[in-house]
Amino acid sequence: MVRMRKLWLAAAFAAFVAPAGYAQVGAPTLSAITADIVKSGGGKIGSVELSDGPTGVLVRVEVSGLTPGWHAMHFHAVADCSDEGFQKSGAHINHAMDKKPHGLLNPDGPDFGELTNFFVGADGTAKAETFTALVKLGSESTRANLLDADGSALVIHANADDHFTQPIGGAGARVACAVIR
Repeated sequence: MVRMRKLWLAAAFAAFVAPAGYAQVGAPTLSAITADIVKSGGGKIGSVELSDGPTGVLVRVEVSGLTPGWHAMHFHAVADCSDEGFQKSGAHINHAMDKKPHGLLNPDGPDFGELTNFFVGADGTAKAETFTALVKLGSESTRANLLDADGSALVIHANADDHFTQPIGGAGARVACAVIR
């Protein structure tokens, strides 16, 4: 009987101690950066948070002051949102050796700057979350580095992207921008 009681006590102890040991093994620490989204002409209208994962980057956008409807967003090659129209942010991110064409639906693409469209409500606000396996927050040979020497920019366009038409899928003017460094 004493032996059975010791066995029960040992089992109970293990049941309470083992979970505590597992709790100490936390989730991996992922790098994340946050940047302000500005409108053409200046002024913050939102933010973007980029979280680096083992297979790509999670992109979370919160924005206001945009026209209602679908909008495209892309990663552009240079971290510069200083000019009217955000032309200094350059073209979409693309490896020089690859030069893939634009479009998530393009059989020869996509370039590394591609992201999904997001919807802005009647009040001009949107919250969106998407994931891309095309980029990384750091150096890696198979994916574009958003944090290379000249950084990058998240650019929001006036219209939706059809994910095929060249050069930018009919996305239209650049209406908002975030410097990624």
